[in-house]
This record gives sequence, C-alpha cells and structure tokens, in this order.
Amino acid sequence: MSRSPSAADLALAELGRIRLDEVTLPDVLGRVAELARNTVNGACEVSVTLIQGESKRTMAHTGEPALALDLVQYEDGSGPCLAASASGSSVSVPDTAADERWPDWSRRAREHGVGSSLSIGLPIQEAVVGALNVYGGPPHSFDAEAVTVAESFAAYAAVALANAHLYDSTSTLAEQMREAMRSRAVIEQAKGIIMGSRRCSPDEAFAVLARISQDSNRKVREVAEALVAGAVRQTSS
Repeated sequence: MSRSPSAADLALAELGRIRLDEVTLPDVLGRVAELARNTVNGACEVSVTLIQGESKRTMAHTGEPALALDLVQYEDGSGPCLAASASGSSVSVPDTAADERWPDWSRRAREHGVGSSLSIGLPIQEAVVGALNVYGGPPHSFDAEAVTVAESFAAYAAVALANAHLYDSTSTLAEQMREAMRSRAVIEQAKGIIMGSRRCSPDEAFAVLARISQDSNRKVREVAEALVAGAVRQTSS
C-alpha cells in the first residue's frame, strides 16, 4: 500500500522543482526558509546564514526575530548558527533559559520570545558555509522527529544552495568577463583613433590614454568612451 506524501516529502519535491536559471540566489534561499518553517514541527521562524571568509550574512529570513538573533551572533562572533556553520553539524538549544554556552544570545532570544533553536550546518563548498536556523517559541519545541526532519531537509537544501551559489557565481563571472571584453573593445577603438591622429604606435597610444586618465582622475575606459563618442559626433556632423 502506498503512503500519502508527508509535508517533508512535498517540501523536498518543491525544492527539486526550483529552476536555478530562472530565479536569483536570494529567491532560492527565501523559498528554502519558507519551506523549512512550514515543514519542521515546532518552527516559528527560520533563517539561512551564509559565511564566506569574514563575511557573515543572513540571506533569507521568515521574520524579524530570526534576523535579529542572527545579527546578535555576527556581532558577538559566537552562537549556535556560527557553531553549526563551522562544524557542519547540528547544534540544538533545547531551552534558552537553561543554556549557558552563549548567555548574551540566549538572553536576547528570550526577549524575542524564542525558547529553543536548532541550527543545522550547510557545508556548501570550501569557501562558503552556512546554516539553516530554526527558531521555536516554547522550550523543547523540537522533538526527535522534528530534528530528523530538519536534518533531512537541510541536507537536501544544502544541495540546492550549493547549486544556486555555483550558478550565481558563474553568472557573475560571465558578466565580469563580458564587461572586460566591452572595456577592451572601446579602449582598442580609442587607441586606433589616437594612432591615426598622432601617427604613433599602439603602446604610445595607450600611454596617451593612461596619462589623460591620471590627469582627469577618470578610468581609462571612461576616457576611451569619451574619445570614441567625440569621434563619432565629428563623423556624423
């Protein structure tokens, strides 16, 4: 007899349908946070932390308490989500009133009505790590089943995040390459104009561009664009 799909099954299936070429990385992370909140029993708010080098950012959150408690950890340099990110494992705070590992964070959590939390490490790649942070209202919000579901969900989410981050990085690199090619093209055009008017070599023409750039405190590309635009206007007039 086939069983009915659970909420976790449906959430994982929805994650699998995300088209990374059609949405941005923040969109993917936002959907991950929403699905986690709707999937993990006891979850009130959820956030997704990404850490790259010294940069610590909450890339998605379902409510202000989640964001505020993430920021406290970034400022203090310690807390459950940072511990989970560093270890790639799960870090549970069953009762924020009884936990003594991060007293300042625990106090702030209680002020925001958070009695328990569960942070699950998301090892995305060597240079980028993160955590799925699940915040609960009462103490002991997450039973063993909820922890298991959260860990299974996070494992799948880590794959989606890794793919999304790779796609986002690749897209950024491609745009940077296109921009570099556009810059090179206009600079070569400007060099041609200078070579034609001054009867000089390519190196001498670039030296002229560089000197104008320094004197006018503008980028070489900007100087080249202005020179090419001026030449076009003269030709059309």
